Amino acid sequence: MHPISVIKKAKELRSRGFTFTEIKKTSGFIPQSTLSYWFKDIKTPSFYDEKVKKINEISRKKAHKINKERRLNERAEFLELIIKENKNLLNRFENDKFLKKLALIMLYLGEGSRWKSHRGLMLGSSDPSIISLYIKLLEDVYSIPRLLMRARILYRADQDLKKLTSYWSKIIKFPKEHFYKTKFDPRTLGKPTKNKEYRGVCVITCAGTRIQLELEIIAKMLCGGR
Repeated sequence: MHPISVIKKAKELRSRGFTFTEIKKTSGFIPQSTLSYWFKDIKTPSFYDEKVKKINEISRKKAHKINKERRLNERAEFLELIIKENKNLLNRFENDKFLKKLALIMLYLGEGSRWKSHRGLMLGSSDPSIISLYIKLLEDVYSIPRLLMRARILYRADQDLKKLTSYWSKIIKFPKEHFYKTKFDPRTLGKPTKNKEYRGVCVITCAGTRIQLELEIIAKMLCGGR
C-alpha cells in the first residue's frame, strides 16, 4: 500500500500536466497499472497533449541519432575490416608492374575509350581519385613523366574556369600552365549547376598512340574480342 500523501502528490502532479515518467521520478517507483488506476478520473490540462507530442518528437530524434551513430560505427568497423583483409593485395599491387598495367587497361576501357577517335592517350573523369590513379599508372607502367601530360576542363556555363583550374591543379599536381583553355558547354546556358560539389570533368591528354592502341586492343582481347 502506498501512503495517502504519495497518492495525493501523484494526483496533484498529474492534474498539473506531469507525465507518468515525470511522476515516477518524483514519487519513486510506482507500477504503471497503479498510476493508471489513480488517475482514471483526473483530467489533464489542455496543453498536455501538445507536451506529450513534443516529448515523443524529442525521443524520436534522439533514437534516430543513436541509430545513425550506431550504423556509422558499424560501417566504419566493416570498412576497416575490408582494408585489413586486402592490405596484402595493395602492397602487392604497389610492387607489381603487371598488376598496375592490368589496372590501367581496365581503367582505360571504362573511362578512356570514350575518346577513341582521338590519336594519343586521353582520359577524363569528374572523380579526382580516378584522374590521380590514371596519372600514377601512366608514370609507373609506361614511365610517362607528368611534365609531358596536359589537362583541360569540361565545365558548365555557370562555373568559374579559374577556380576549377586551381582546384584540379592542386589535386593532380599539374602547374596551371599545363591546362589548355577551354569554353563552357553551351548546352548548359541558363541551367544552374544543382550539384555544388561538381568540379567539371578533367581530361588528361598526352602523346602515345601506340600505348593507346595497346590498351584498347588488350582490353578488347580480355573482353573476348579479337
